[in-house]
Amino acid sequence: MQILQLTPFVLCSSLDAQIEFYTQRLGFSCTFRQDNYAFLRRDPVAIRLLECPPRQDGRALGDEQSFYVDVKGIDSLFESLRPGLEELPEGRVRPPFDQPYQQREFHVLDEDGTLVFFGEDISERGSG
Repeated sequence: MQILQLTPFVLCSSLDAQIEFYTQRLGFSCTFRQDNYAFLRRDPVAIRLLECPPRQDGRALGDEQSFYVDVKGIDSLFESLRPGLEELPEGRVRPPFDQPYQQREFHVLDEDGTLVFFGEDISERGSG
């Protein structure tokens, strides 16, 4: 027996807008789409988009969602995504920075407010 991967469901108000965001800004590929559902992949990472009606209280669908993508070469990844990320409104991207828990991260808010963390272990940096 083996667990293969975790693929979070990301709620969205517009499947078209989210597919465009994740493919054009973050480099994912849409490998399946039907009705209000899409499956996206980039390397071994995958997400499932699910288009939902707006919340009755008016809050963004993603305001309580987040997920973390572990990477190698975070600064190179950020630089490769920079052109698309720079087109986003102010406040949607936090460039790479070091966390006290030995991760280097950058953060991106998607079209519905889901916070996407990208992080790299830096605990070995500077040693030996």
